[in-house]
Amino acid sequence: MSESISEMILPGTYIEVRAEGLIGVGGIATGNIGIVGTAAKGKKNTVYAIGNYAEALDFFGEPDDWATENKLTLVRTAQMAFQGGGKNVFAVRIANGDPVKAAGIIHSVNAATPADFTMTAKEAGTYGNQISYSVTEVTLKGGGKTYVLALKYRNIKEVYEGLNIGEIHAQIKAESMLVDVSDAVNAGDALRPATSRPLNKNADGGDGTAGLDHANVSGVDLEEGLAVLENEPVNILLVGGFDVKSGGDKVGAHLERTENVGKERIAILGASASTASTVETDADAVNDDRIVLVAPGMKTDDPFNKKEVTYPPAYLAAIIGGKLSTLAPHISMTNKDVSIKDLSEQYNETVTKKLLNKGVLLVRTKFGRQIVRAITSQDGPFKQISIRRVVDYAKAGVRKGADPYIGRLNNARVRAALKATLDGFLSQMLMDEMLVGYELDVTATRSQEINGIAAVTMTLKPTFSIDFIRVTMNLE
Repeated sequence: MSESISEMILPGTYIEVRAEGLIGVGGIATGNIGIVGTAAKGKKNTVYAIGNYAEALDFFGEPDDWATENKLTLVRTAQMAFQGGGKNVFAVRIANGDPVKAAGIIHSVNAATPADFTMTAKEAGTYGNQISYSVTEVTLKGGGKTYVLALKYRNIKEVYEGLNIGEIHAQIKAESMLVDVSDAVNAGDALRPATSRPLNKNADGGDGTAGLDHANVSGVDLEEGLAVLENEPVNILLVGGFDVKSGGDKVGAHLERTENVGKERIAILGASASTASTVETDADAVNDDRIVLVAPGMKTDDPFNKKEVTYPPAYLAAIIGGKLSTLAPHISMTNKDVSIKDLSEQYNETVTKKLLNKGVLLVRTKFGRQIVRAITSQDGPFKQISIRRVVDYAKAGVRKGADPYIGRLNNARVRAALKATLDGFLSQMLMDEMLVGYELDVTATRSQEINGIAAVTMTLKPTFSIDFIRVTMNLE
């Protein structure tokens, strides 16, 4: 039903409802995490929304051996983010080229044309090499034989039974969630038995096609993955396998672009190594109010074989990112506990002070593992992470509250309604203790009215966290 006055022809009462006074600011996301990294499965440069580690494994496969030269980083980074408390993750798989699907050939008993059909993993990557299959010949009681082809991946098992290749091929083609099949060649033939083997091994024991991840990614691949995240509602950015030295420039450019289009976010990056001298060098090379530099590394039980390994600082950064996502924008992580097994380095007090002065977020052993100070890499007005987040929250709220007024009348009544909407939002920030005060004005000169401009002027006074407590004791 129309809320505006229609053409007045028939006598009657015509009512126009002006709803500007009912416009408010809805919920604003503050804890969404974006992750870019390499994985064993999943579509390349595609965003997946995941809410826990089990979903990460479903979408991106198992992590590989930590001893591998080009380690798979996405699932490990997601695991650390969830360990830190993260809930909403937007994950992107990157690769240096197109990943390859694993495939193996099923053979018939026909000696002249033994190859029958090829089974190919549904998704590209080394996860396909972890799919196993077997072909078993079963003798029936009344004579004759039947064949059972079994496929298995993690907790998924598929079993297909038939009298010949054609019957089993048709079942796999119609039902399998793990593999696709090529056309069958010898549909009426019997199957050649095969003991359990990975998908990339043929039924005759020869090599099939191995699944490849192309995990030797470069800054160019990182840049492509970050571009996919630009339009997502990400607040906290993590980059698996990259540190501030190898990926800081690409991340910085991404943060600049997203800020310019109203998609503000903070990146949590690790130092390139845990040694104090390296961390200091990394800190000297970065000065950005949207980049948090984390050190040292950490010790943990790797998910591949459950053995203790030492992760570089980038994975501690992922836990910090998960922790940050659980906190309201104005709540500081300073002195907060971090759930990790142990640190890879223990800095003395002198080194700790030096690195803090250079803008490094450090974790130390004190009543467990605690964040020393929640700071960005910039020594300026946005040194405290909480201030950067509060200002971003205010920007998002003002943008959300003001957008519905675009296209409405630029007169005193509508500008007053716009001011009321923004005043309600900022007043809530004041009540939530994000601000200690603010000033707000919405105006327009005649020239601005003609050009469709309503000028919103705000002065915000954010609430700073307590980093130090100074005690003066008077003794008598």
